Amino acid sequence: MGPPTMTIGSYPDYRTAQRVVDYLADNRFPVEHTAIVGTDLTLVETVLGRLSTGRAGLLGAGTGAWFGLFIGLLFGIFTAGNWLAVVLAGLVIGAIWGAVFGAVAHAMTGGRRDFTSASSLRANQYAVIVDQQYAEQARQLLGRLHLQAPQRQPD
Repeated sequence: MGPPTMTIGSYPDYRTAQRVVDYLADNRFPVEHTAIVGTDLTLVETVLGRLSTGRAGLLGAGTGAWFGLFIGLLFGIFTAGNWLAVVLAGLVIGAIWGAVFGAVAHAMTGGRRDFTSASSLRANQYAVIVDQQYAEQARQLLGRLHLQAPQRQPD
């Protein structure tokens, strides 16, 4: 599990918590005994746009092309003949199969998911914690940074 830790500060955004750890590092604090812990996590799914079967096919073609390029490069390494033709064939075949699978997979959802999105986790608060044996040293350094640190709280 690890040594006991203490919270030396709690901040509303990651940037401030990062600034605290950076300040500690700049002042030769052993930051390998430090962690930034996001609490009160929220999953946010940002809708990027509408998804049709055609668009799903295009997205699948792009993904398939990258995979086909990778496979083509692998086969191209071991080809005695025209390696460029092998790489291009892998790219084209990958794009075709990707397009087919993307379009078919979207069509099989029956319209239940007609949008693309990106998911991310967000924390409402970020705690900077350090191993208990370094907590007092960290608090003294933070006193010079002029950020508000909470009362001592063992974790």
